[in-house]
Amino acid sequence: MPLSGKQRRVLRARAHHLDPVVSIGARGLTDAVIAELEVALDSHELVKLRIAADDRKQRESIIERLCRRTNAEFVQRIGHTAVVYRERPEEQTR
Repeated sequence: MPLSGKQRRVLRARAHHLDPVVSIGARGLTDAVIAELEVALDSHELVKLRIAADDRKQRESIIERLCRRTNAEFVQRIGHTAVVYRERPEEQTR
C-alpha cells in the first residue's frame, strides 16, 4: 500500500537520526545486497541506505528495483542516501 504524504513525513523524521545500514557499492544491486536489505527490513522496518553510484538516474533505478524486489516503500532520497520502509507482519511485531 502506498504511503500518504503524512506517513512519509513521519518516517522521514524517524529516519533523520539513523545511520545507513546497507551500502550499495560499485557492483550495484546484487543478490547479497537484496538479502542484507531483507534482514535489515525484517529487523528495523525503516532502513537508510548508502548508494555509491555517481549518476542520479542510476541511483533512482537502483532504489526503484530494490523497492520492487523487497516489497518496500520508498520514503526519500537525498544525494547518495535513501530511506525505505516495509511494515513488519503482525505476527513478528513484539
